Amino acid sequence: MSRDELYAWVVQLLAEMFELDPAALTPQSNLYAELDIDSIDAVDLAVKLKQLTGKRLQPEVFKTIRTIDDVVEALRAMSVSEQAA
Repeated sequence: MSRDELYAWVVQLLAEMFELDPAALTPQSNLYAELDIDSIDAVDLAVKLKQLTGKRLQPEVFKTIRTIDDVVEALRAMSVSEQAA
């Protein structure tokens, strides 16, 4: 999946899960400050990502995620490390 496809997929997922307007989301949208996602929502997102990808975000990576772009990069890093293995 290309970076653009991955970004579109993450935006759609966020829009569905948290009833957000996809048109209002940007790569720099802050999950917590702008999108009003709390820590429980963030855990729900991590669980949903694991269900959909079959891969678990490492806790140290999960803690660094702040923006939509961070989610995309974390997913890309997981797929790259999986391909290298």
